[in-house]
Amino acid sequence: MAIDLTSDADVEKLIDRTRTFTREYVLPIEDRFLGNIADAGGDGLRVEMQSAAKEAGVFAPHAPVEYGGHGLSMSDRAPVFEEAGYSLFGPIALNLGAPDEGNVHMLAHIASPAQKDQFLAPLARGDQRSAFAMTEPAPGAGSDPSALTTAAERTDGGWKINGHKWFITGADGAGFFIIMARTSGKPGDRGGATMFLAPADTPGITVGRHIGTLDKAMIGGHCEVFFENVFVPDENVLGAVDEGFAYAQVRLGPARMTHVMRWLGASRRAHDIAVAQVAKREGFGGKLGDLGMIQKMVADNEIDIAASRALLIKACFELDRGGHASNETSIAKTFAAEAIFRIVDRSIQMCGGLGVSDDLPLARLSREVRPFRVYDGPSEVHRWAIAKRAVGAAKRAAQEQS
Repeated sequence: MAIDLTSDADVEKLIDRTRTFTREYVLPIEDRFLGNIADAGGDGLRVEMQSAAKEAGVFAPHAPVEYGGHGLSMSDRAPVFEEAGYSLFGPIALNLGAPDEGNVHMLAHIASPAQKDQFLAPLARGDQRSAFAMTEPAPGAGSDPSALTTAAERTDGGWKINGHKWFITGADGAGFFIIMARTSGKPGDRGGATMFLAPADTPGITVGRHIGTLDKAMIGGHCEVFFENVFVPDENVLGAVDEGFAYAQVRLGPARMTHVMRWLGASRRAHDIAVAQVAKREGFGGKLGDLGMIQKMVADNEIDIAASRALLIKACFELDRGGHASNETSIAKTFAAEAIFRIVDRSIQMCGGLGVSDDLPLARLSREVRPFRVYDGPSEVHRWAIAKRAVGAAKRAAQEQS
């Protein structure tokens, strides 16, 4: 089946509105506060920007129509999210940032009708935020989710959860948590995990310290969270018991691609700034942009942007067809995470001293995009998975021929 690279008229209009809204309304706010969302006002600013996004008709392009969104496919989300990502605050304004966007996607696909009313509807509307609580300190779940140590035990009418999570994005101020906990087996087993929905004010949930990180544009921080005898009723089990790892794939593959979309927008901004700078900056008897070494960096950026988009389009096409697209999303995520950092890094280099200053946004863009090589699976884990699939296929082919 051929990939259709065209968008219908309504999507094209949404792309244009998103571009205008992001550049004219959101970018000045980001620049005023140097990309630090906490300094800019945190949740208060979020509510203000999201109200403006609703008025502009660009709010929640990914959310189901019945919950106030535009209901875009993965393929149609790509150019819209890229335009929103042109500003670090754009995804927050449009309610399409991590982790809420991925949680909307997962809840829309696997939550019960009652769970959708209680959790999905207010999240999609921007009435509250959410957090996905999976990552744990060593020796718990990190790059290897099977190391999960947080445990849920059956009790009358539900489950009691105990565990310690960290690097939980958006935890401070979240309205509810999606908690991954072990319901059978032991750490290291490939199964036995279950997802639970818990309002943030559930007794026993404590949001601890903000873990200081390079990036400053993630609202609600990256926090430690403690779960002590947290009771979750049976009706708040998300999906089936012991199938949490499988259900998580509904979220993780698409979420990796929406990260690519957003940070591709950020890298495009860096590239645009650098190209404009070298086109006008005089040096060595002419414009910097006429020098061969500068032209190589410009060309390499263009190549990385185009290649990242191409891999993204292929992965989104496969996701829209209904598959997990595990290989396609791993390839696209790994390449784009590294390419996006290269794009921003070259842009800094082209701008010289200005590039590392706060007079341009390039330094903060570099800080924001660097963690993408770790978030949602480090490059090394994705490379391992890609290679394992390729070698496994070759082994099976050899066995069939023998």
